[in-house]
Amino acid sequence: MEKQEAKSLGRRLVLVVFPFQGHINPMLQLATILNSKGFSITIVHPQFNSPNHANHPEFIFVSLPDGLSESNISPTDLVALISALKTNCEAPFQQYLEEMLKVDDPHDRVACVVYDGFMHFAQVVANNLKLPGINVRTSAVATLLFFAVFPRAHDQGYISFKGIFGV
Repeated sequence: MEKQEAKSLGRRLVLVVFPFQGHINPMLQLATILNSKGFSITIVHPQFNSPNHANHPEFIFVSLPDGLSESNISPTDLVALISALKTNCEAPFQQYLEEMLKVDDPHDRVACVVYDGFMHFAQVVANNLKLPGINVRTSAVATLLFFAVFPRAHDQGYISFKGIFGV
């Protein structure tokens, strides 16, 4: 019944993936589950380290120009990578979504943008276009526990912000 209801609504979900394997695979797994419930899926990804489209012929894949290459990416400088993706991918993503929103097919309207937490520019674009956005964290449970404990560790003096983020 759920699958029929989703199909009759004709909802398309746009998933924005971060280009590291530990992020791509969980997002594709989520997309597979959502697709099994009747949602149409579009996977938006940077050109750098893009997912294999042949493994998921049921999805539409959209590659965003990112200006990145193996030679100018350091896997140890995550902040620089996230910054480069925001700088290079935000405008093309907005343009793509604007075009999708012009589609007049009520069975294929964008219902929501689901994005990896590192691809935070997707929420900015969703807000600009008045679309709901959902932030998905693909991290391990240990990372989620860290986020839960972090404020308490800071309050008890175990972690300091001095010298970090200009504080």
